[in-house]
Formats: sequence, structure tokens, C-alpha cells
Amino acid sequence: MSASRRSGTTDELGPDEPGEPGGSDLLAALLDGMDAALCAFDADGVVTHWNREAERILGWTAAEAVGRHGFAGWAVRSADAEEVQARLMSAMHAPGRQVHEFALVTKDGGRVLVRTQSAAVRGPEGKPAGVYCAFSEVHAQIDLERSIALSEALFEDAAWGVVLVDADLRPAVVNAHAARSLGIGRTSALGRPLGELLAQGVEELEAALTHVLAEGAPPAPAEMWVAVRTPEGEKRRCWRSGFLRLASPLAEEPVPLGVGWLFLDVTEAKQAEQEAALLRFRTNQSHRAARAAAECEDPVEAVTVHLDFALAGFADHALVDRLAGAPPAGGEGAAPVRLVRLAATPAGAPGPSVPTGAAGLPVRYEAGHPALSCVERAGTVRADAGSVPAERARAWALERQWPGDAVHGLCAVLRSRGRTLGVVTFLRGAGRSRFERSDTAYAEDVAGRIAVALDLAEAVRRGAAGE
Repeated sequence: MSASRRSGTTDELGPDEPGEPGGSDLLAALLDGMDAALCAFDADGVVTHWNREAERILGWTAAEAVGRHGFAGWAVRSADAEEVQARLMSAMHAPGRQVHEFALVTKDGGRVLVRTQSAAVRGPEGKPAGVYCAFSEVHAQIDLERSIALSEALFEDAAWGVVLVDADLRPAVVNAHAARSLGIGRTSALGRPLGELLAQGVEELEAALTHVLAEGAPPAPAEMWVAVRTPEGEKRRCWRSGFLRLASPLAEEPVPLGVGWLFLDVTEAKQAEQEAALLRFRTNQSHRAARAAAECEDPVEAVTVHLDFALAGFADHALVDRLAGAPPAGGEGAAPVRLVRLAATPAGAPGPSVPTGAAGLPVRYEAGHPALSCVERAGTVRADAGSVPAERARAWALERQWPGDAVHGLCAVLRSRGRTLGVVTFLRGAGRSRFERSDTAYAEDVAGRIAVALDLAEAVRRGAAGE
């Protein structure tokens, strides 16, 4: 069988030019290079084309297939031959393509279920001249359709973010969930650097994407904290992210096309975990402090023990001021509140608290000081230097008689047996966040324990003095 016959070429293509591939050779190469199996029939139903993929699926070579009339007696069972031939040839007089599924017979006698797409071949005058038929194994076609359906579902209906990142680390496709998480439209995010979409966490994310492009997908998801730019300001979010390296299936060697990035917002769960861990730690610290304080002979020493255990992971400095004189009374003409320093952590590097109240001199707090306000209100007071330069923050702290590195303060009143005994002040430096509601609750719990020890110290002192 000649190459011209197998490839469906005719002499109308003209003679081949010297040094150029012939039309028949080019057509044969194109047909044999197709990923889909292809055969063609002339108007009489005779096979005119048969490519290598058809040979791979059914085992029949082009030499064995071309020239046969239909599939009867070799590629289909005799009982099915007439129906298969009629359905295939009906495409010659029908508009568009027709899709069918047939059970074809392989050369070794096996059967393969294939899905075919058939369409008419038109002659020079537009009249039907035959039919071409592309077919593939049904399971391969179903796998392809599943892959396409999965991609469409991920980019439309997925309950987690899906972003296709190209080799330049820029989003190429963004699904609806990811667009909402980024606070931007699906098309607006395309092609933009990740640094324009995220305020924090960009370096970590880009490092992960670069690693995936070079080494492949990591063995487990990674949790990343990022800050997303929103009209209301930056919002910190924790995204549990998985990565997949995408490579072209058509290349001889894997060529990275980009990275598939899937993420799920787990901010609330992570915050709950952190809060639970912090609560467990603080509960353990309180338990240890109570046991250590119970072994102290001097109640003032018990005060410093509670203070030192409370400082761990909570604040950088702490001060305990004892109320001198009678508790404050409301109304005009009331005596000003006087506080005497009882214990404090060192003003320099953090260290254990030490009693400092032997001299009994009042602390020079100016009116409106957070500690004075705390005693007057008998409630917790928070103070913050705000976002100011370091020099102004230092001046703010020194004006309040606090260590110069303090930028966040929390004052909790010391009360025992219905009386105000003083105030405990916790201070944080610039490297820590401001005091939150959960911090206030913990400080008030510590203040209650310190107040009991301070009340006992006063009772002991009065007993020793014979009052």
C-alpha cells in the first residue's frame, strides 16, 4: 500500500519541490503525530486513512486497515457491523459532528469500548466525499472529562481558595473563593505581583512557591500568616496552604508551567488554639505561683513571687504600689491618693522583682496618672503610647515614672476584704502587642492573689506592732 494511499493524498497536490517535504509525507506525519486515533472513509465506506494511534489502540496496522470496506469482519463483530457502519456513514449527510460509542475488536481478538466523533468530508464542490472519524478509548476520554470537570469545579464552586501561579510567581487564574479572601476581583488579581495583594507574608509565600517550582510539592500543608489589604485596613489571616507543581504533559521532559496553590482560611481555629495554649500556660503559672507563695514566711516575699510568675510571657516589667493612708473617698476636698512603691522589677534588663518599700516614700505620680486613676476608680486602666517615634515613646514612659522602654501599660487595682490596698502595673516594650481583653482578665486574677498577700502582710505588721 503506497504512502499516498495511506495518507489520503492525491496527485492534485502537484509534484514535490526539491528539498521540500512532499504533501503526502507532511500529511502522513501530521496524522501519525496526533494524540487521537483517526480513520477516514470515502463515500463508499472504504477506509482511506489510519494513523499510528489507531494502530496502538486496535493493533491493526495502516497496511492492514486501509482499503477495507468498513469495519465488518475485522474491527467489529459481524452482528454489529451493519449498525456501526450505518451510524458512522450517517455523519456524511448530517451537520456538525456526531458522537457515538462502539465496541471495536482488536487484532488479538479483544474488545475495546471507544468514543467516536464523526464528521463529513467535503469535496471541491462542497458535496460530501466521505467521513473522518476520531476515536479514543472511553476510559481515557472519561479521565480527560473528569480532569476538565475537576478544574472547572475548583475554579467555580470550591469552598477553598485556588490560585494558579505562573513561573514568574504571578496569579494566572483565581477562583471566586480566593478572590474574596484577597479582597479583590478575579480579573483584577491576574498578572499582579503578590506584593500588591498582600501586605505581610509575601516573602514566605514566594519562597514556598519557588521551592515547589524547583523541588516539587511539599509532603504536607503549610500554615502561613499573612496580612490582606482591605478598605478597612490590613487584616491578619492564617491560611493553611497546599502546593502542586504543574508540568506540561506534552513535553518530553517535565517543564514547570507554574504552581497550583490551594488554601483554606483557618484563622479562627488557630486563634482558638493559641488562646487555649495561652490559657493553659497562665493557669499553670498561677498554680505554681500559689504553691511557691505558700512556702514564703514573709507575705511581702509572696507578693514578689506572684509577680515574677505572672511576668513570664506576659509583660517586661511590673510595679506594685501600696496605698498610703486611708482609701480614697469621693467628693470635693477628698485627700489625694498617695502610693508607695512596694516591689518592682529592675529598671534595666528584666529580672526578679525585689521589695523597695522600706523607706516609705510616696511615688511622684502626677494627677491623671493611670495608677492613680486605677485606685480612684477601683478598676483596671490601660495606657498606650501609640504609634510614635522611639524618642517620644521614651519621654511618654519617663513622664509616668516607668522604665524608658515601656510603651504599653496595664494597671490593676489591689483589693481585699472590700478595701483598696494599692495597684499593680504591668508594662510591655515595643516588641510586644498592646494589652487585650484576655490580658486584662489575667492581670486582675494576679492582682487578686497579690492583694491577699499584701493584706496578710499588713495584718502581720499590725500584729507585730500590737495594734
